[in-house]
Amino acid sequence: MKIHIDTLAYTNRLRWLPPEQKLLFATALLLISTVAHPLVQVLIAVWISIWIVLYAGIPIKTYLNLVYFAALFWLTSFPALAINGVDIAHIHIVQQSDSIFGVTFGSYYLYISHRGIEQGLTILSRSLASGSCLYFIILTIPFTELLHIFRRMGVPVLVTELLLLMYRFIFVLLNTATELWIAQQARGGYRTFSVGMKSLALLIGQLLNRTIKNYRQVSLSLAARGFSEELRVWHPHRYHQSKRFIMEAIFGCALLIGLEWGYYAGMVTRI
Repeated sequence: MKIHIDTLAYTNRLRWLPPEQKLLFATALLLISTVAHPLVQVLIAVWISIWIVLYAGIPIKTYLNLVYFAALFWLTSFPALAINGVDIAHIHIVQQSDSIFGVTFGSYYLYISHRGIEQGLTILSRSLASGSCLYFIILTIPFTELLHIFRRMGVPVLVTELLLLMYRFIFVLLNTATELWIAQQARGGYRTFSVGMKSLALLIGQLLNRTIKNYRQVSLSLAARGFSEELRVWHPHRYHQSKRFIMEAIFGCALLIGLEWGYYAGMVTRI
């Protein structure tokens, strides 16, 4: 599966908005999501998804694939949060306060933790909210414009150049891995588990080898073109303000902050 992030960043419907405003909007929502409770985080994820799918015109299938990757990482860590274990001598403590269901293995009691499930769901809502904010940035703002904003903010040139090279090599790495995997698949390299593990080891080795060669080619091409100090990228200034989007962003952020403030005020009142 290939997700052409650069193509979407240059062709989305919000391309004409100033990138500084889009970055500020996503950053504000990201900061709110880090301190908000789960309900506000879910609202942030839904709201920013509306901006991505409806306003920016990003295909919903592509966006759901990106969300699926983030949810997959959460799913791999959820069992470690939900399943807990204690010595059988303390079984009466967890059964009264935390255990939903459990079984005894020798001198240990393994159980499904109520607090662990709550913590896992909290992490899920936060990851979806923060991940959606980051997806809004990468899907609506071209990376070269992000680098231009960073340089205007005073970020050292060395850091922005490293970010540019890393960003480029991510896609080079993905394309190379896809080509190698297709070649191995065509030769029956994954027909059994043992053969698949050998093919995977070969793929990783060849991937490292080709990446190093590609890096050397990039270094030689830069030197041949007289590169000395700084990588300069072109960026347009054909942006237009939108009062409607500005008002919606301000009102929405204020509403989210108000909901969070009301939630904490209610908690303090109950205490």
